[in-house]
Amino acid sequence: MDVFVSQYDCIQRTRESLFNYCEALLPADYVKDLDSFGGDSIRSLHAHVADCYWTWLGIRALGKPIHHLQPESVNDVQEMREVFRKTDAIVHEFLNEFHGKWDHPIEVSLKVGSMETTPLWLFTHTITHEFHHKGQIVKIGRQLGYTPPDTDLIEPHFVRNRT
Repeated sequence: MDVFVSQYDCIQRTRESLFNYCEALLPADYVKDLDSFGGDSIRSLHAHVADCYWTWLGIRALGKPIHHLQPESVNDVQEMREVFRKTDAIVHEFLNEFHGKWDHPIEVSLKVGSMETTPLWLFTHTITHEFHHKGQIVKIGRQLGYTPPDTDLIEPHFVRNRT
């Protein structure tokens, strides 16, 4: 079993529950900017999460020529699902590229200069970043009057040993 692929599978399943929740929102609420969140909307936070994966894993680690995602280019939850299908492909390419090399230092370019890090740090950074903003998305939904599902714990997926 590849633990990082399995971990990302858990993240995708948790993300699916968040997408299901977002599909229950009024479309206008999905894109509504809230002053209490610095003018962010659920859509802009979703786009920011995807762009973080694209930037750190796609552009910086894999050297892909990817354009930054603008939230306004995504009109609704279905289009955001498509954005995350592209995100999933980038993550899986990253996981394949760095399989077994998680602690090997790599140099990544920044807007100004560069930094040395590891693929493990990059993967950890992007997934924890997603969960941070998932909490904000749920909080925005609550402020808009919606009751979110429990998105912190996905249903366990156990593999039984057969003897």
